[in-house]
Amino acid sequence: PVMRTDVQRVALVGAGVIGNAWAAHLLAHGLEVAVTDPAPDAEERLLRDVERALPVLAQLGLDTDGWQDRLSFTSELGKAVEGAGFVQENAPERDDVKAAIFAELDALVPPDVVVASSSSSMLPSRLASMCERHPERVVVGHPFNPVYLVPLVEVVGSPGTPARVVDAAMAFYAGVGKRPVHVRQEVPGHLANRLQAALWREAYSLVERGVA
Repeated sequence: PVMRTDVQRVALVGAGVIGNAWAAHLLAHGLEVAVTDPAPDAEERLLRDVERALPVLAQLGLDTDGWQDRLSFTSELGKAVEGAGFVQENAPERDDVKAAIFAELDALVPPDVVVASSSSSMLPSRLASMCERHPERVVVGHPFNPVYLVPLVEVVGSPGTPARVVDAAMAFYAGVGKRPVHVRQEVPGHLANRLQAALWREAYSLVERGVA
C-alpha cells in the first residue's frame, strides 16, 4: 500500500526517557500524541518529563500552547495506536519485550502506517522478523538524547524494506524538524554510535600510551 504521509496523530509505545522526550518534541510540533506503557507510574513520569521539556522548546520559538489537549495516555496498546498515522516504539532493548510488542503492533496497525523503533542496538531485520503480517513497514528510527534538542535521526531499513517505507519515515521526521539520515545498510550500532566507538577507542589508546 501507499504509506500514510498526512500524519496528525502519533502513537508512542514506551514512556521511558526516549519515549517521553519524543512526546514533548511532537507536541511542540503540533501533533496529537498517544502514549502507552504498562508501568503503574508511567503516566506520572510522562507528564513530569513533558512539563520539564516544553519550556525549553518554547524558548526555541516553538508553540507549546494547548499541549494538554493533544496528549493522551493509556495502558492499552490497542487504544494508543487507534487512528495513529505513525508509530514510534521505545520499549526496553530486550528481545522478549520487543517480540511481544511488535507481534501486537503487527496485528493492530494498518499496513499503510510506518512502525519505527528507537532502538540503538537491534537491527531492523530482527525487529521485522517479529511481524508475521507486515514486516516490510518496520524500520529503525534511532534518535539521540535529548530527542527534543538533538536533530539527528538514523533511519534504517532491512534488506527487504521498500523505498516507499523509508521515504515515508524520512518525510515524517523531516516534517517535525528532525534531520533524518538514511543508513543504507543495517550494521550494529548504525552510524553515529560506531563513530563514537572509534573515538572512544582512540581516547583509551592515548591514555594507555601515556600521551594524555
